[in-house]
Amino acid sequence: MSQSSPSQPDAGGAGSVFAIVAPSGAGKTSLVRAMLQARPNLALSVSFTTRAPRPGEVDGVDYRFIGTDEFHRRRDAGEFLEWAQVHGNFYATSRTWIAERVAAGRDIVLEIDWQGAVQVQSLMPEVVGIFIAPPSVATLRERLVARGTDSADVIARRVAAARTELAQAHRFDYLVINEHFDRALAELLGLVDAAALRFARQRSRHPALFRDLFGEPDAPAVSS
Repeated sequence: MSQSSPSQPDAGGAGSVFAIVAPSGAGKTSLVRAMLQARPNLALSVSFTTRAPRPGEVDGVDYRFIGTDEFHRRRDAGEFLEWAQVHGNFYATSRTWIAERVAAGRDIVLEIDWQGAVQVQSLMPEVVGIFIAPPSVATLRERLVARGTDSADVIARRVAAARTELAQAHRFDYLVINEHFDRALAELLGLVDAAALRFARQRSRHPALFRDLFGEPDAPAVSS
C-alpha cells in the first residue's frame, strides 16, 4: 500500500523527475546505473527503508536504512512525498530532497514501486513515468534464476508479483522493453534528453530568452 504526503513539492524548477518502475528481474537497476553514468545531471533519489541492508549495500548510496520508529516520525512530520509498505517493510521518497534539486535544475530518477509512482504522478503531473518490461515472463524467470540469490519459492513469488506489476504498465507514459540492454538504455536516454526540451523546462532555464522571444516577463511556469 502506498500513501502520499499532504504537501506537494514545488515543480517550477528547471529539472525533471523520472519515475522508473519495473518488476524484479526486468533489469531496472542495471539500466538506471548506466543512465546515471551517461548523464551527469541525473541524480538518483535514495529511498528510505526499514528493511535490513543486503550484502554489499551501502547506507546513503543504495538506501537510507532507518528503524520503524524513525520512519513513522518522519512520515508523520510530512517529510515523504510517498511511502509504501512492501513485503512487510516500509519504503519512502524524500519530498524536500527532490524539491530542492529540481529547483536547482537537477534531473531526478525515482526507482519505486508502481503504487508509489502513481502517488507521485498525482502530486506532480509533470513527472515522466517509465515502465521497464522484460521481453517475456519466461525471460524474467530465467534472469531471476541466473542471479543465484533466491530460492525456488522466492522466485515463484517474484514471478507472480511481476504479473501483477505488468498489469499496471498502462498507467505510465512510456514503455521500454529490455530485451537488448544497449537498445533499452538508448531509449531511456532519449526520454531524458527529450524531457529537457519540454516548454516549461526551457522556460525555467531561459527566462531572459523567453521574455525576448515570447514577451512573457513574469509568466508562471506550467506543467508539461
